[in-house]
Amino acid sequence: MKVLVTGGAGYIGSHVVKQLGEAGHDIVVYDNLSTGYAWAVSYGELIIGDLADTEKLEGVFKAHDFEAVLHFAAHIVVPESVENPLKYFRNNTRNTLNLLGVIEQFKTPYLVFSSTAAVYGMPDEKILTEDMPLAPINPYGASKMMSEQMIRDLSFATNLKHVILRYFNVAGADIQSRIGQATPEATHLIKVACECASGARAGMKVFGTDYETRDGTCIRDYIHVDDLAKAHVMALAYMAQGGASDTLNCGYGSGFTVKEVIDVVKEKSGTDFAVEEVVRRAGDPDALMADNTRIKKVLAWQPDYEDLGVIVQSALDWERIWQAKKDAVAHSSTDP
Repeated sequence: MKVLVTGGAGYIGSHVVKQLGEAGHDIVVYDNLSTGYAWAVSYGELIIGDLADTEKLEGVFKAHDFEAVLHFAAHIVVPESVENPLKYFRNNTRNTLNLLGVIEQFKTPYLVFSSTAAVYGMPDEKILTEDMPLAPINPYGASKMMSEQMIRDLSFATNLKHVILRYFNVAGADIQSRIGQATPEATHLIKVACECASGARAGMKVFGTDYETRDGTCIRDYIHVDDLAKAHVMALAYMAQGGASDTLNCGYGSGFTVKEVIDVVKEKSGTDFAVEEVVRRAGDPDALMADNTRIKKVLAWQPDYEDLGVIVQSALDWERIWQAKKDAVAHSSTDP
């Protein structure tokens, strides 16, 4: 297909672009490079632009006959969304509205949307299904929930087909270490721990050790970024073959505690680093894991890297490369 990938220079988007390119799709990446990098775009054409610029976006659609859009461009830091909610509603919700308006105008048939388990909020259940009520507890989750609803409503009113993918905790890097997470001031646990192991950080904090879990720290469902990327490529094929619009959890259905993750990073890296235990953050539930029954049934998706050791090792391999090269490649077109 001829596809537009918004946010395709970012962490997850770049891994999806890589797999789309390997599958033979014709790709245009649209990214403002606020957190992404030109060198991370391994296939297709990169157009530097913002979704707030609807005139430029319309021009891109006019120049290309897109069959599908994969929409990643968004702010994703939960604490920042609490401190600056309008930033998130402007970029995540309003800019999705801008994109949907252009999709409607040009009658693009397929859309894959990058959503999040944050739309569920703090449910009592530990294993989450797609049919659970949505009750986000922060502006980030709310901004994504509102975007989901706009997509469903537009699909109901037009011929647009969509697949909404709700990510759990995405981690790791390309198995061949060609690309990986290079997000400035990243907050993801495995990324932070790998930065500590590589010496980029002096230490890290564990927020809360009094949860009702096996070691007192939160349990989360960590999915390798390449497994997640595969789901996006399969979602396109599914819609092209006549599949109906759907919403799918992306996770493994099992989880690890914060302490277990840190222990694996220390073991795999052969390093020790400072870990400070501090009070829990507001809004962190004891455990969150995906019921992935639906994605396995609908897309016939099966993970390739469902192993915490593999996830951590890929993240460590990339982190060593990134720390050695980032001064030379930061926000440039240089390939690390």
